[in-house]
Amino acid sequence: MSPQRRVGEGPSVFRDRNHAVNRNDRFAAAGPGGTPRADAPLRLDELADQLVAAADAEGLETFAVLGYSLGGMVAVRIASRHPERVTALVLTATFARADNRLELLGGLWGQLAERDEREPVASLPVPLAVNPAVLDGLTPAQVDQLVRDTAGSVPPGTADHVALLEGADLRSEIAALDVPSLVIATTEDLLVPLPLQREPADTLPGARLAELPTGHLPFAERPAEWEALVSDFLRATPERRGR
Repeated sequence: MSPQRRVGEGPSVFRDRNHAVNRNDRFAAAGPGGTPRADAPLRLDELADQLVAAADAEGLETFAVLGYSLGGMVAVRIASRHPERVTALVLTATFARADNRLELLGGLWGQLAERDEREPVASLPVPLAVNPAVLDGLTPAQVDQLVRDTAGSVPPGTADHVALLEGADLRSEIAALDVPSLVIATTEDLLVPLPLQREPADTLPGARLAELPTGHLPFAERPAEWEALVSDFLRATPERRGR
């Protein structure tokens, strides 16, 4: 696998077209990871521009964008605001809009995160994000460890991240995109139901839809298959120059 250029971690992922995809080498400038909590509410336009600035700092004139879960909204906004820079778009376990169920879940998760109740914050998404068959195969001790590990990884800005769900609806924005796109849906996902995940593929002109039988974490459950889908798609996508 080719050497990778790295710019931190976050919800969306840039990838130089000349490099292979490495699931352990994610990079972005804003969001989860080592980024401090923002002083003001997060806005998609600002997040998109910050991530493009991170690509500028790495000397990337054009790049593919990978958006996972809530980060898919940021990825879409990057492709919408900077179409001349984006060569391909990959969305994994994401959605075009937040339905009532997802908004309610996000509101509850945000309230728990705002109180800094780490274990309840972790206990809420674990049974929703993990494939039910996988979760049921764990011992009670393993489940407890999974919740503790998840609690330890909850970033301080979680409440700000889930606040982006309120009123989120990018369907018209997605329909206007003109970029080679792959939508990877996770069929055993209880956090973002399959119909919501399929919606971006139905809305995005010419998008390819692939499905994996996993929960919300395909790169943890079936990393080789997820990576192959992304790598094969990017290799098959013709190079596009700025428009």
